[in-house]
Amino acid sequence: MIELKQIELSYDNALILEQINISLRPQGVTSIIGPNGAGKSSLLSIASRLLKPNNGEVLLDGHDIHQMDSQLVATRLAILRQENHITARLTVNELVCFGRYPYHRGRPTDHDWQQVEQALCHLDLIPLRDRYLDELSGGQRQRAFIAMVFAQDTQYLMLDEPLNNLDMKHSSGLMKQLRRAADELNKSVILVLHDINFAACYSDEIIAMRDGKVLYQLSSTQLMDNQKLANIYDMPLTVEQLHGKPVCLYHL
Repeated sequence: MIELKQIELSYDNALILEQINISLRPQGVTSIIGPNGAGKSSLLSIASRLLKPNNGEVLLDGHDIHQMDSQLVATRLAILRQENHITARLTVNELVCFGRYPYHRGRPTDHDWQQVEQALCHLDLIPLRDRYLDELSGGQRQRAFIAMVFAQDTQYLMLDEPLNNLDMKHSSGLMKQLRRAADELNKSVILVLHDINFAACYSDEIIAMRDGKVLYQLSSTQLMDNQKLANIYDMPLTVEQLHGKPVCLYHL
């Protein structure tokens, strides 16, 4: 389990996160939603040790994450940031193999390459494996980075807006794959999403944020409520049922 206790974050006296107290489950899919500037990416960065809060602590399996060995943390959690810049000219295959670095330390074994192959298959990247990243479309490149995170094979997968640049087919395919990873491999998937309907359809739990605070941490069924969504987004929203699933509609 990952626990965030009394978390506060500020930049130049501007409060970004205030009094965050949440637990991230060790298995299942958790979506973090909210309007722009709510603090979603900052929360994910703190949970993954990319950022250190001004106050509070983050516990990974009961241990202070900032006191843990970096290599050990890298075998427990993997994160995909919203923006990824790599200056080296790498093929898709080479990039995905970087996800195995906490294990092979520069000398990949047969097992590492099997994990790479599996990640490439999951993200429909086998035909592109020998292409260079700068030869790919934005969506293809996004899938390559997600495959790298999959190859890391950690208990916790943290993804910041993973649907960026993906078309409907690959967005739906990725969410199904993440759901499968949680159900069949007992992984914990934590992701920042702007699409409420994807969050509602595939998540066990939704963390809703606004103005640097957590407003709700509820099951997707509990959160999909007209008043709660209006509180989050400050606009009228309507929840309807479609094939037994809650769907959010906004007013044009």
